[in-house]
Order: sequence, then structure tokens, then C-alpha cells
Amino acid sequence: MGSRAAAERLLAQKGVLVDGAARTKSFRLEGGEEVAFEAPEPAGELEPEEVPLRIAFEDEHLLVVDKPAGIVVHPAPGHATGTLVHGLLGRLGGGEAPERPGIVHRLDRDTSGLMVVARTEDAYRSLRNLVRKRELERRYKALVRGRPQSWRGLIEAPIGRDRHDPTRMSLDTDTPRDAVTHFEVDRLLDDHALLDVRLETGRTHQIRVHLAAIDLPVVGDRVYGVRDPKLERQFLHAWQLAFPHPVSGEPVEVESPLPPDLQAALARFAS
Repeated sequence: MGSRAAAERLLAQKGVLVDGAARTKSFRLEGGEEVAFEAPEPAGELEPEEVPLRIAFEDEHLLVVDKPAGIVVHPAPGHATGTLVHGLLGRLGGGEAPERPGIVHRLDRDTSGLMVVARTEDAYRSLRNLVRKRELERRYKALVRGRPQSWRGLIEAPIGRDRHDPTRMSLDTDTPRDAVTHFEVDRLLDDHALLDVRLETGRTHQIRVHLAAIDLPVVGDRVYGVRDPKLERQFLHAWQLAFPHPVSGEPVEVESPLPPDLQAALARFAS
């Protein structure tokens, strides 16, 4: 039997037909309809690969990894190799899906920065509990176009699959899930601003969708934000992780500097 996440991916890719028409997961069957889909090929056994990753913190229970932009977190359709999981095989553990052992939370492919991953089943369960209790603090640097109306802000707006385009996340959705984003101004740059963003929840594309919704689109974001010809990805970097250790309870706090491409972009907008 496939996972719920795999079923949701199939629906998002319009791979499920009801009486010959593609439907979203919110569509309700009344009985008697013909449902058709092509089951994806089963994933093969994962093999370790060389993937450029910096380990920022490590013990026998968990890792904090500094993910470069351009690397997908775990295998998915179109990304069968070269993922963060492939680069850490043998050092991860726990979880329900064999294709993503130890993965507690994720970063978008073109978002860089810090992620915590579990090495044991006990650590996985404890870290997932921290996420549910909102005790895993995740902070990001985001360069946006526009000037915020205040030095600090709170965005509370449910997010789900866009009702018209299931490949996008949106506030205009039939499947809303609570989403909360905090931000404060780090630096003002004429008609741009560098924000320090803290996630209270961790919905897919949450920061990018929320900031676009208040007219502060992320620079370089080709889906929700504003394109930049000199930046090949969104200016979004997970610079800090802080949480109580799932076994010892001692505080863990890890930081990551802006990578060179984002430093260059920031210098360009500041000049």
C-alpha cells in the first residue's frame, strides 16, 4: 500500500481521473463513479551518494545539516537521486516512509540552510513532537521587494493547494491548514528589505506564500515572488535552528551564514 503523501502527490499532479476528469483530493465521491489512475513505479532501494552537505551539529541521536540550494530533501517523482537523504544514508533513522528516513521537516529545493534530521526512531518521534508543539524554532533571512508597514509583523492565514492550480500553494484553497509566520525588519534597502522570519508552523512554501500575500514578494522566487536576472533562486536561507535536545533536554542552537550567492545579491541591492 502506498503512503498518504504519495497519494496526495498523485492527486496534485492531476493523475487521478473520476469519470475521465482530473479531480482534487477535496472532491467527494457519491458512489458509482469510475476512478482511474496509474500507480507510480515502486521506489528502488536507496543507495548512498556523494552530496555536498555541511554537518553543523551531530551526536548519536540527531544531525543538523546545512543544505545548499538546488538539493531536494528526499526522493520524489523527478528526483530519484542526488537528494539530501542519499547523501546521509547510513546516518539517518526513524520515520514511517522508507524513502525519507529521519526527515522531520523540509526545506524547498532552492532554499538553503539548516535542517534537523533524526538518527534513531526515538529521536524521530521526539523531534516530530517538538514540531507539533511548536518548540522547534526555525528562523530565515528573506530579501523582499517593498517596504514593510511596521518593523515587526505577524501573518496568520491558512494555506493549502490552490483551488485552480494544484501545483501551487495558496490562501485561495479548498484545503486550508493553519499557518503562522512572524517577521521583523533586519535591514531596509531603498525599495527592498531584508527580513528575519520565524516560522510557527511549517506549511509547504509558507514563507513565500505569506510574504507575497502582504505585497512583500521574495526576490528571486519565480513562483510567488519577483524574478531577478542575477539570482537563480529565491533569496531565502534558514539561518538558525533552536530546540531542546530530544534526549538530554539541553538547548541546541545552530547558525548558518548567508551563502555566497545571497551575500552577493544583498550587496548588490545595498549599493
